[in-house]
Amino acid sequence: MAKFIKVAKKSEIAEQSAKCIEVEDKRIALFNLGGEFYAIDDTCTHRGGPLSEGTIEGEEVECPWHGAHFNIKSGTVTNPPAPTDVTKYNVRLTGDDIEIEV
Repeated sequence: MAKFIKVAKKSEIAEQSAKCIEVEDKRIALFNLGGEFYAIDDTCTHRGGPLSEGTIEGEEVECPWHGAHFNIKSGTVTNPPAPTDVTKYNVRLTGDDIEIEV
């Protein structure tokens, strides 16, 4: 059964940036886009690059290894070479706490 787990404080992630967090053996990239928070798998589906270290361009992140692009809000691949989407996680805010549903 899915549950929400506290993973960070809002103040820990600057706008237009990301942070890698580990939750229940999963590496998740947590993004702050204009004060809204989004979470997707941190591992690119092409060769495993860390998406949390990628360049943020609007609502997309570019994998730092081979340039695949993913939509931060949905996890959808928007530019190859990644063959498949990454998992998107529900995020909720409780006061200053960021929680992710896993």
